[in-house]
Amino acid sequence: MIIDLQNKKILVTGGAGFLGGRVVDALVARGVPRENISVPRSSELDIRKWENCEAAVRGQDIIIHLAAVVGGIGANREHPGSFFYENLMMGVQLVEAARLVGVKKFVALGTVCAYPKFTPIPFKEDDLWVGYPEETNAPYGLAKKMLLVQAQAYRQEYNFDAIYLLPVNLYGPGDNFDPKSSHVIPALIKKVYDAKIAHAPFIEAWGTGSASREFLYVDDAAEGIVLATERYDKPEPVNIGSGMEISIKDLTELICRLMDYHGEIRWDATKPDGQPRRSLDVSRAEKEFGFKAKTDFETGLKKTIDWYVVDRKN
Repeated sequence: MIIDLQNKKILVTGGAGFLGGRVVDALVARGVPRENISVPRSSELDIRKWENCEAAVRGQDIIIHLAAVVGGIGANREHPGSFFYENLMMGVQLVEAARLVGVKKFVALGTVCAYPKFTPIPFKEDDLWVGYPEETNAPYGLAKKMLLVQAQAYRQEYNFDAIYLLPVNLYGPGDNFDPKSSHVIPALIKKVYDAKIAHAPFIEAWGTGSASREFLYVDDAAEGIVLATERYDKPEPVNIGSGMEISIKDLTELICRLMDYHGEIRWDATKPDGQPRRSLDVSRAEKEFGFKAKTDFETGLKKTIDWYVVDRKN
């Protein structure tokens, strides 16, 4: 059954963030009045605290839980404890609070980091429990994975409509470019931009370049989340991705080419590569709710670079 979102009260945690802002826009494009969408700011409503979760869910029909404490490999290595605790507490308490007040649907966003380190390519949702996640981001990945356990348990015991989505690495204009916490694409764009400005003869990149990743343009991810909110009501997790795969070496060279940087790329093999490969089987999302990524990777990358360059000049 397709849910008509237009007359629903919808809470979007993390709705002011990189992905959340796009999800709010996608909801508005569906005809949801903006005043029906609640976007609590973390500075005003800390959902790591139970009483704030109770306040946040009151009067809502649908919860789309996007809020997370996230970062790249470096941030995950520095803050494994806080990444585990904060992500776990936000999610577990919010689901319970939503159940208690009779929320009609809960959309939980997981992470590709929940997959085992050596998952066969392409990652199939059924392989989610065949091993332990990659060590550098395991605490974060496992905290988010508990939302799947909770969603399935609550569906079984309370008939609570909770679904769990597994997005791959996102990118796009408005991403986080802070080198302390950014993911690989914004980190590389910033490095290349800074090297160009400084006329530096080389950039230094983490790891060996041999690891691979899949990337999904942020607007496509938002569309996938809204489609699942409307059309999906099953206990099985669903990958949200593009189905492409690129090595970090090829990605770095592509960014250098698109930014017209001709310096050397020096690989720092003392830094970790992270998970060896990442590429999702995206067939379940297309079969269950008609989602297929639309944005070509190079096109999306150009838009992201152009946004960053213009933003720096302003």
